[in-house]
Amino acid sequence: MRVVRLKAPAGLDNLKLVEEDLPKPKPGELLVRIRACSLNFLDDMLARGKKPCADGRVPLSDGAGEVAAVGDGVDEFQIGDIVVSTFYPHWLAGEMTSATRRDVPGESVDGYAREFVCAPVCFFTKAPRGYSPAEAATLACAGVTAWRGLVVRGQVKPGDTVLTLGTGAVSLFALQFAKAAGARVIATSSSEQKLEKLKRLGADAVINYKSVPDWVRRPEI
Repeated sequence: MRVVRLKAPAGLDNLKLVEEDLPKPKPGELLVRIRACSLNFLDDMLARGKKPCADGRVPLSDGAGEVAAVGDGVDEFQIGDIVVSTFYPHWLAGEMTSATRRDVPGESVDGYAREFVCAPVCFFTKAPRGYSPAEAATLACAGVTAWRGLVVRGQVKPGDTVLTLGTGAVSLFALQFAKAAGARVIATSSSEQKLEKLKRLGADAVINYKSVPDWVRRPEI
């Protein structure tokens, strides 16, 4: 199978495509054929050496595809299931701890820039019904971050006002989650073109923070 590895010192020129043997799942593991990955800010930082990782690390924290094989003892997944990666594989319930924060794919363990991934079942969950792998691959890092902040922590509800900063992936997810919850959304950007796109996504008010330096004093806020 083909695998991308980041050789030291980090840098885009040191992303190397190599051939490796196809792994076989051990008990409690899945073999997943990766069909799509998303690119997050974390991935860019690691690839450029702005955040450290081990020599030879396989990059990309988010991936999705179909189950190609299951190890002994695995009964919650079947061959052919469409699955998506989990950003914190060991965070299964409750609050975050140092133990559940470990093993971030693409950073502290190998990620999804490869044709097949063999990993414990906790590294994957079933993709939402009807989602393609390309759609599902966008959810784990940015989508869950926005959902936890806005819905789990913020308890957003109809009539609330939500402010999103910039047009990064977390902000775009937050905008859509807030609108789905019935909230009013104020969105910011330094680009007029992006502000128009934010309106089309449902933003109720938009502000160019570069042309309006004191935007925090605007009546919309």
